[in-house]
Amino acid sequence: MTSPVWDPHQYSRHAGHRLRPVHDLLARVPPLPDDERPRVADLGCGPGGPSVPLIERWPGAHVTGYDNSPAMLHEARSYSGTTSSGGRLDFTHADLTTWRPEPGETFDLLFSNAALQWVLPAGGKGRVLPAGGKGRVLPAGGIGEGDAGLVEFLRRWTAALRPGGVLAFQVPGNFDAPSHTLLWELRNSPRWRDRLGAEPRGGGVLDPAGYLAVLAPLGCEVDAWETTYAHLLHGEDPVLDWVKGTALRPVLTLLGDDPAAREEFVGEYGALLREAYPPLPGGVSAGTVLPFRRVFVVAVKREGDR
Repeated sequence: MTSPVWDPHQYSRHAGHRLRPVHDLLARVPPLPDDERPRVADLGCGPGGPSVPLIERWPGAHVTGYDNSPAMLHEARSYSGTTSSGGRLDFTHADLTTWRPEPGETFDLLFSNAALQWVLPAGGKGRVLPAGGKGRVLPAGGIGEGDAGLVEFLRRWTAALRPGGVLAFQVPGNFDAPSHTLLWELRNSPRWRDRLGAEPRGGGVLDPAGYLAVLAPLGCEVDAWETTYAHLLHGEDPVLDWVKGTALRPVLTLLGDDPAAREEFVGEYGALLREAYPPLPGGVSAGTVLPFRRVFVVAVKREGDR
């Protein structure tokens, strides 16, 4: 999969909607082992704004945001600093596929907002299937051989928690939505497949029961659920504007050296999105609804598990 070049300003254009899952996830995080001065990692911190609620919840914490995008980190570092309670917010470069704590370092909370879908390995049962699977959500029926990479990935992360520590994350569960299926179909159409052809995304995203099935054997008490938001977006081509900050980034990166082809692809994709997501009665001024399903997980490492 192409490593996208991120645009923090484009991503932040819908900051209000994108921050709501952060607050909804944070609301379900229980007290931490050290709830006064916890050590917190924000894995895939993006432009920094989503890390702020963490230091607001625990003003005495040391919160570090990790990301592999230089552009995102440049924006995020404007939020760096200390609090009046002795806490600290800082940011550093890391590749989440290989991230590990420093030797001897453990965390009270690993928090990740809409980042793991870019790095989690694909697996088998209990996952949300994109276009190639007709958008079905398979029931969790245990962990198969194809899930070994996912289990190892999450084992490494839970090992970074002290007993009683929390792994809290949310990932998109909308890979069967028109915003994603239309993008995948267009990338693999005769006009574009030689240059932009791609495997369907979402192979590493489970449904809530799937995450419970993975994390419970790793010594965690798991609270997993899903929510579908109905985001009311405004402006011309608002859904296209939304995906320019996320799902469309790999394509924009691949076509970055060919402005004409980039404009052609975005034009075709935009037309498909306008048909799939028409504005409310009353026209563009009334807004356009973008349904967006997300999967949430809060896993507490049991006392006595190391």
